Amino acid sequence: MYDLPNISVKAYITGMTRSAKPLDMVQLFAALADPTRLRLLNLMNGREVCVCYFVEILKQGQPKISRHLAYLRRAGIVEARREGKWMHYRIERPADTRAASILDAALKSFDTDRSMQTDLARLGQACCQPRRFVTLQGAPTPIARSA
Repeated sequence: MYDLPNISVKAYITGMTRSAKPLDMVQLFAALADPTRLRLLNLMNGREVCVCYFVEILKQGQPKISRHLAYLRRAGIVEARREGKWMHYRIERPADTRAASILDAALKSFDTDRSMQTDLARLGQACCQPRRFVTLQGAPTPIARSA
């Protein structure tokens, strides 16, 4: 029925990109009100990260991490991209200047938070030595993004 060689996979997932609806400030604050979501944002700050790194660094299950990432996407501050079997996530600055300044303040506050810095150090170790982490075998290395 289907000619498999002619089926193509889109690099960007339809429905995972931000919608054109206005940003909901209540939803933004709710997204920033959870410690796991803040840790995810910290790890994505300035880079695109594969979900497998979040699982390894945060020591939480993939379904839980994916639920939190979906919440951040619905809030309009995270975008997703698929590359083969890997899902990559990155922060997407809101167009709304009020929301952008709130997100910027949250991200800036991570600079002095010891637990957030510990997560970043673990990410650095995982990126430099992925063989040490069983779940990262064959995973793409996070990509630094310019602001």
